[in-house]
Amino acid sequence: MKRVSILTTNQSIIAAIGNSRYMFTKVNEWLEGSGRPAVFETKLVGQTREIILDKGMYSIKTDALLSEVHETDLIIIPPMTGEMETAIEKNKEYIQWIKKQYEKGAEVASLCVGAFILAETGLLDGKECSTHWNTQYEFKRKFPKVNLIDYKIITDNKGLYTSGGANSYWNLLIYLVQKFTFRDIALYTAKYFEIEIDRDNQLPFVFFEGYKRHADETILDAQMYIEQHFTEKLTIEFLSEKYALSTRSFQRRFKQATQETVYKYLQKVRIEAAKKLLESGSFQIDEIMYDVGYNDPQAFREVFKKNTGITPIAYRKRYNS
Repeated sequence: MKRVSILTTNQSIIAAIGNSRYMFTKVNEWLEGSGRPAVFETKLVGQTREIILDKGMYSIKTDALLSEVHETDLIIIPPMTGEMETAIEKNKEYIQWIKKQYEKGAEVASLCVGAFILAETGLLDGKECSTHWNTQYEFKRKFPKVNLIDYKIITDNKGLYTSGGANSYWNLLIYLVQKFTFRDIALYTAKYFEIEIDRDNQLPFVFFEGYKRHADETILDAQMYIEQHFTEKLTIEFLSEKYALSTRSFQRRFKQATQETVYKYLQKVRIEAAKKLLESGSFQIDEIMYDVGYNDPQAFREVFKKNTGITPIAYRKRYNS
């Protein structure tokens, strides 16, 4: 029997906690229905006997306190709402507990932005990690020693698991089901909950805005300029001269502030504009390509797929009503 401890952290998203427990419970039912023994013994584990969430809208009664769970096999860290710095501060007691359990042999899975709690333990230093695409810049700044794999759905690092954003945690849960039970049970679980079992990236869902929560006013102005003039032929030399900086200094400051190179930033702005055109109208692909500043159809398709995970045609089919 695999002992699963689902943490009831402060600011946690109640749906993720409930869905995790429900899924492991259903898997046990399906295993027993097929003549095989149940695998998972789940407990809701927390700092207190009851946790209040969403300003009193919900409450969860825990099965056990952290101090009462001396050994476990798998820890599930749910995603959280609000500011991540605040969430980490409110959940400090879990940090040391997770580390101790991992040292004893427990495996740990973070769902979505639950990765902030896992990364705070230091266990992910030097390892790959995934989290919600919308928090990637904040995560990279706070945890520079962690190798954040942009837009990946699942990472598996010798007993440390992370998942992409929002409902991507279902993919990780099903991944764990397959790892600890059988492929047929994982497939049935995916079908029952209507999850695409082999989805491997978040790229089609990403909305690029550019990181602007930094203190470099010159670079912030440059970002705004790029976003307003992306259809023009913008070069690093032109932008450097515009802001009275050497090309080397401009590129260094831009990357330091935005966590993107100038070229990639311009590329992402253009692709985001192309996505909006594909979503909202019936323009030809070549028309959109020219409108967002590209001239080579092949190059445009390659850049678009690199940034979205799918081709412009596939994107339009998916998102244009």
